[in-house]
Amino acid sequence: MKTTYIRLSLAGILVLGMYSCKKGETTADYDAAASKDSATAVSDSVSSAATMTVKDKQFIKTAEVNMEVKDVYDATISIEKSVQELGGFVTHSDLKSNVVSENTYNTSDEEAVLVKKYQSENTMQVRVPTARLGELLTLVNNKKLFLNSRSIHAEDVTSGIKYAEMEGKRIKKTGEHIDQLKTNKDKVNMSDRNMTEDNLQQMANMEVTDQLKYSTVDIYIKEPKVRIATIAVTNTESIDDKYTFDFLYSLKSAFVEGFYLIQKIVVGLVAIWPFIIIGAVILYFVKKKKPLKKQQPTQEI
Repeated sequence: MKTTYIRLSLAGILVLGMYSCKKGETTADYDAAASKDSATAVSDSVSSAATMTVKDKQFIKTAEVNMEVKDVYDATISIEKSVQELGGFVTHSDLKSNVVSENTYNTSDEEAVLVKKYQSENTMQVRVPTARLGELLTLVNNKKLFLNSRSIHAEDVTSGIKYAEMEGKRIKKTGEHIDQLKTNKDKVNMSDRNMTEDNLQQMANMEVTDQLKYSTVDIYIKEPKVRIATIAVTNTESIDDKYTFDFLYSLKSAFVEGFYLIQKIVVGLVAIWPFIIIGAVILYFVKKKKPLKKQQPTQEI
């Protein structure tokens, strides 16, 4: 009994020692993680959800931002530059100005001013390394005047990745079984279908890997107020009035057109001379064959 008690005591001491060491390591790790998270929260407080990590979990992260900025063009250039610096790239950027009204005001006989009222907006899609998603959202947030909405989505694909691994093993095993069969038409068809399935699985794995590595961020920015652009143009009304009618030129043109009309009539008559001759001949014979009417004597009363 005494020997057993000593052994149990020694075992207890060992267990307690291991527990203390493990607890100390866990506490130290927790403190380090807390310090790191705290630093991250300070530098990236507006997008802490984007930096979320869970042990043994893999997430595909996406985000959507809708906000108003002071200058859409400047904000667009800044965001695109930030994406590049973070190791990402822009997949779509559609910057445009929506014209609210457009009017032309004459300032002199030759000059005028075109006044356009417009609002600028841009719809962007960028991809940035997932590890730096929080940094990008912070930089984007710094450009805002007013944030309409911001959504961050984290899709857990851990089970899907595990299943893809198992499917890959199954496809490989099926290929080995097919190789052991005798070569015939059925074997060729089975091998072809298995290869197609393997290609599709590899493509799906590549897409998931890419989405895990790079997060997709959709950004919509616009200006809250209407901008005004003034553009110097020519007074088109004055030009139109100036060249609408020129009496001397029109008189000269009418005289020339009349002369040309006479020429065309003469040429037309010359062109139909056979018909004129034929008509004259027919008229001659008609008059020749026509009997003269006898005059009846008048009776004297």
